Amino acid sequence: MATSTRSALIGPLMLDVGGQELDAEDREVLAHPLVGGVILFTRNYRDPVQLRALCADILAIKHRPRLLLAVDHEGGRIQRFRVGFSRIPAMRTLGHRYEENAAAARSEAEAHGYSIGSELGAHGIDLCFAPVLDRDIGVSGVIGDRAFATRVDVIVDLARAFRAGLNRAGMAATGKHFPGHGAVMADSHVELPVDRRARAEIERTELAPFLPLIEDGIESLMMAHVRYPDVDHTPASLSRTWIAGTLRRRLGFRHALFCDDLSMHGAAVVGDLATRARLALAAGCDMLPVCNDRPAALQLLDALRDHKPSATASRRLATLYRTPGPR
Repeated sequence: MATSTRSALIGPLMLDVGGQELDAEDREVLAHPLVGGVILFTRNYRDPVQLRALCADILAIKHRPRLLLAVDHEGGRIQRFRVGFSRIPAMRTLGHRYEENAAAARSEAEAHGYSIGSELGAHGIDLCFAPVLDRDIGVSGVIGDRAFATRVDVIVDLARAFRAGLNRAGMAATGKHFPGHGAVMADSHVELPVDRRARAEIERTELAPFLPLIEDGIESLMMAHVRYPDVDHTPASLSRTWIAGTLRRRLGFRHALFCDDLSMHGAAVVGDLATRARLALAAGCDMLPVCNDRPAALQLLDALRDHKPSATASRRLATLYRTPGPR
């Protein structure tokens, strides 16, 4: 497997590591020119001192550009680091608070965004993969209380405040899961959800929270492994219709775009991992997480050995590095 300690461009793959310290294989894999990022999990965390050391070790592998370092750290049940970190509530609690006192809920959302951005940034992490912009309509168990609310105006108001807090801490936001995961029952981790509604209805409801954040210039989005057959039979995360057509061309989104984890079963309907990756890249995704399957990741690096990282994607991804002060 060809490796390099330097690359002029940020590679399109975001991989994981197995433990709380890097081993020799980790170092070789993360040095590969197609690897542009690393995502951390609970298994990678023991305490703040260990996490700082691990992040510093990862970030020392490449320079100009370095690896992007991310974690799913939304609050509630999706918070990978707990002991030694502020406990962040599920975002749905802010939606309930909003119904009682909108100003207080906005202030709390901004404070949580700032806390997350400050604490993760202090350990060397660039991204927290939040906020969730999906609507909670009581259908999706995998989304559920990760969403701010059902009402679009509440989601937008709280997401803007949360993003402002992240930005004040020097961290970019990642809105997810475009074009909306909250109206389907299936969990895309284990199967492909299908939303059979008409395109007009999907756009009126699920897309609605994303549009104001796109207009605001949100720094990145993450796609959903959901099929919307009235639009395209390919899952949205791998769909040129959704990404190049709707998101990039019609909605004018020009910033960084993440696929959801390609190891999830919601993406597996199109074929093997290499097929999924090629479809996602061709559709317009800038970075592809591949998690919890090192043998498959190694096979993917080999299968994509002739792929050249995109200069446009690299420029977009480079805007996501954390900054020492407000963005």
